[in-house]
Amino acid sequence: MTTVILCVGKLKEAYWRDAAAEYAKRLQRFGPLSVIELPDLPEPKNASEADIQKLVAQEGEAMLAQLKPRDIVVALCIDGKQRDSVEFAADLSRIEASGAARVVYAIGGSNGLSPAFIRRANARFSFSPMTFPHQLARVMLLEQLYRARKILSNETYHK
Repeated sequence: MTTVILCVGKLKEAYWRDAAAEYAKRLQRFGPLSVIELPDLPEPKNASEADIQKLVAQEGEAMLAQLKPRDIVVALCIDGKQRDSVEFAADLSRIEASGAARVVYAIGGSNGLSPAFIRRANARFSFSPMTFPHQLARVMLLEQLYRARKILSNETYHK
């Protein structure tokens, strides 16, 4: 099974890129990993709510275009279900058992995921009710995927 991280925006600072690269490297032995970065569309100055919703919809269309019909899609959003690391690993195990070729974890832009994208998602996941920078969310996701793989392999790492 291929794990895909579909995200809006790039990791701008070297420390985020370094952290993401380290966890991606650790994950390689567990199977294919792909990161798809889409452009973070610029928010107009003094944007109205309608402007923001239009921007979110455009980002959502670009994200939906990256999906395949049989993908299992997990949307990372604040109103998603919170899980501990063991539950997250169990979810990953269930996805693998389903025979899916790809699981796609989606991180939207700074204004969130579009309603259309959230409707397409098979599940919604939240790290916390707190708001995190998108760069940190990506690193946290990679780390939790690595932790889940270690848990499922009965290897030491998770404490």
